[in-house]
Amino acid sequence: MATHEIFMPALSSTMTEGKIVEWLKKPGERVERGESVLVVESDKADMDVEAFQEGFLAAVLMEAGSTAPVGETIGLIVETEAEIAAAKAAAPSPAAAAPAAPAPAPVAPPAPVPAPVAAPVPVAVSPRAGDGRVVATPRARKLAAQLGVDLAALRGSGPNGRIQAEDVEQATGQPVSVARVAEGTAPAMAAPAGNGAAAAPAAPAGQSFGRAGETVAFNTLQQAVVRNMNASLAVPCFHVGYTITTDRLDAFYKQVKAKGVTMTALLAKAVGMTLARHPQLNASASDAGMAYPASVNVAVAVAMDDGGLITPVLASADRTDLYSLSRNWADLVARSRSKQLKPEEYTTGTFTLSNLGMFGVDRFDAILPPGTGAILAVAASRPVVAALKDGSIAVRRQMQVNLTADHRVIYGTHAAAFLKDLADLIENRPERLAL
Repeated sequence: MATHEIFMPALSSTMTEGKIVEWLKKPGERVERGESVLVVESDKADMDVEAFQEGFLAAVLMEAGSTAPVGETIGLIVETEAEIAAAKAAAPSPAAAAPAAPAPAPVAPPAPVPAPVAAPVPVAVSPRAGDGRVVATPRARKLAAQLGVDLAALRGSGPNGRIQAEDVEQATGQPVSVARVAEGTAPAMAAPAGNGAAAAPAAPAGQSFGRAGETVAFNTLQQAVVRNMNASLAVPCFHVGYTITTDRLDAFYKQVKAKGVTMTALLAKAVGMTLARHPQLNASASDAGMAYPASVNVAVAVAMDDGGLITPVLASADRTDLYSLSRNWADLVARSRSKQLKPEEYTTGTFTLSNLGMFGVDRFDAILPPGTGAILAVAASRPVVAALKDGSIAVRRQMQVNLTADHRVIYGTHAAAFLKDLADLIENRPERLAL
């Protein structure tokens, strides 16, 4: 009898264990080579695990909800249907999922807001697993229960038709929420008060996970953040601040915004172009010495709705044109929301950008992510009374940026030169970002 094991895969270089979200096949079902068998939650994303052999799923050794270390056997595949019974009898009992923490009291759905009458949208029956279960992400199931949505009536937009949280939101007529980009998608400048403009959000939503008096366990993504932050404590960092006038950048942004350009893309492009002139800021420390990457990959920190932080990467930000960079960013944010980023799309950053400007933050210092040499914290752009070079006084929009750098690789003169050139590009030549 030929029995093939399904192992918990290493979906990223930092992954040490994974959580089984759901099995897409049930014991006894036919499995084709390359077909998705289950969904695993790594430290940053939900990913389908494909079968390397064709045959039949004989046994599930780890039930949905279980956590297993990388390399652990979680299932068995046999070549013929006749071998299923023997493989199942020889297999150890499936590991049950760890008991879940008590669920918080159900949240009453918000009162429906009247919407214009529109033609009914055709609804397709959602994909189902072999046992008739609707295939949906855990977050989609939780949201559907809160909002009273029947998952069986929805069409899924995820891999293999799996229902995502945004599919549930669309079914209720609510606008689809974007991942809370606490550091990334909104413009760096804060909306002026009292002029009718929408105020910047007070704080990212979705960041309260328990009730008063409760202790809530870290989820997988939050655990990854904890590990990274603890690792950062071992790095000797220093901080350098710089004040940048943004009047010309703001004016240029107004010109290109209609073409789909975001402020995040503008900032990432400016940082990428400046890094190309200052490769020391793009370097990082390794056991062998200073590592100089072959490309400039700007990662932008994004806070997720269900907790934790992820850093989608804008690859080759110095060489990619501004409009492509904006399209790439929109795609990365959309897929980070549904936890469908590939490992190389969130682990290959060589420099990190953290933007809290849209929340009206005056200044802050960011914590250096492991494996990189520097991170730039961008605060809000505000009108201030400034003294000009000729001694006159004028009102200018200015923002504070603070650089956190690894002192093993980057020295104060490197940081100062980088910030000076970044300020020069933003203040005097922002039009170059579109070239």
